[in-house]
Amino acid sequence: MATQPLSPTSTFPSLFCTNTNGVGFYKLASFLHSHHLSVSSSSSFSMAKPNQSISRLCYSPTHFAKSGNGCSWIQDNSSCHGVAASVEHYQGSVCHALPTKPAQVSILEDLFEFICSGPLIEKLGLTPTNVADAIDKWLAYGSYLCRLFKVNEMELTIPQKARFYHYYIPVFFWCEDQISQHHSSFKGEEIPPLVIGFSAPQGCGKTTLVYALNYLFEVTGRKSAMVSIDDFYLTAEGQAQLRESNPGNALLEYRGNAGSHDLELSVETLTALSKLTKEDEGLKMKVPRYDKSAYSGRGDRADPSTWPEVEGPLTVVLFEGWMLGFKPLPTEAVTTVDPQLEIVNNNMKAYYDAWDKYIGAWIVIKINDPSCVYYWRLQAEIAMREAGKPGMSDEEVRDFVSRYLPAYKAYLPTLYKEGPSGSDPKRLLVVEIDEQRNPILGY
Repeated sequence: MATQPLSPTSTFPSLFCTNTNGVGFYKLASFLHSHHLSVSSSSSFSMAKPNQSISRLCYSPTHFAKSGNGCSWIQDNSSCHGVAASVEHYQGSVCHALPTKPAQVSILEDLFEFICSGPLIEKLGLTPTNVADAIDKWLAYGSYLCRLFKVNEMELTIPQKARFYHYYIPVFFWCEDQISQHHSSFKGEEIPPLVIGFSAPQGCGKTTLVYALNYLFEVTGRKSAMVSIDDFYLTAEGQAQLRESNPGNALLEYRGNAGSHDLELSVETLTALSKLTKEDEGLKMKVPRYDKSAYSGRGDRADPSTWPEVEGPLTVVLFEGWMLGFKPLPTEAVTTVDPQLEIVNNNMKAYYDAWDKYIGAWIVIKINDPSCVYYWRLQAEIAMREAGKPGMSDEEVRDFVSRYLPAYKAYLPTLYKEGPSGSDPKRLLVVEIDEQRNPILGY
């Protein structure tokens, strides 16, 4: 059953009232009036103090988060443990009790300025007036995310504030706009769900972004499904056959590169998801999942009895992957990077028809240096070991990442320059992030 839409003013009263003496609202009203803007008189909010600083997270083990799942931006008053598990079980329950007392004096005007200073605002075509007009939505979405990640909305750190208001919420607005455009292209027909592709390197936070967006869709009354290219890896038996047929090729020894996916399963799954329209309301289907822990970490397809179930009609499908949107290149272009890429490049020729052609809108998360993937992975493994969980050694991390770096070096420049195959520039959002996984530019 889909989560019912929540009413911001009834569900989160603490966010939509002034402090007892009204100073917060009048201060905000005065500020907005001076900028010829307006906002609902029921709005007030308290955030982290402006002088809180962003701590650097990359490269030094002393800065690593303790969560072990890549949520290194969650600091101080939260731990983001088990984000994936939390999201998979959130439906029908409240993840975290929200504060019941009114917000203290408000620095909503600071939040307003903070939102307007975000690196994606210009790309989204938003103005201060647009932000002010939709401020209740910004506040409600921020509250939903606080609930999802179990953080105190009154004590957000600067990294948390940036992640929510500069990244997740602006991207959600962009996705909503893409859905509107998608719906407008159908005239009296059954509208299939829009498939939004997320192409981003490993460890950069794409899975957490997708979980956040999926949650926002659910709590605002839209049914969505999450799919990863990882869900389409070959079975353990199929992977063994691939390894045996490519002896000595380190890039195909384990899962990951083109050739290690069951493309037939991809087509079957994406086709079935696209048919979950209003005509098939109530129809359910199971979505494949992969168990990376099976066979001592070599992995295997999860038992179908454990696959999550989605119910139509779907509004959107969120499809993510580290190599989604990569295009095959001339042979000499890839062999100069690594001779072992030749077979991978040939395998990639079949991927457009299995993946990319289903995608109607794209989000590409751009990094400047692929070596960050190594540091992000090392960060996660160190955190896992410190938490007493099994984790790869530093050398094992280096070996693991080395099997992906050739593809990053070969294919990322073309992806960033041309976009994914068949993508429409008007339906493509590129978000450039820094080594802390924070957005710094949108185009």
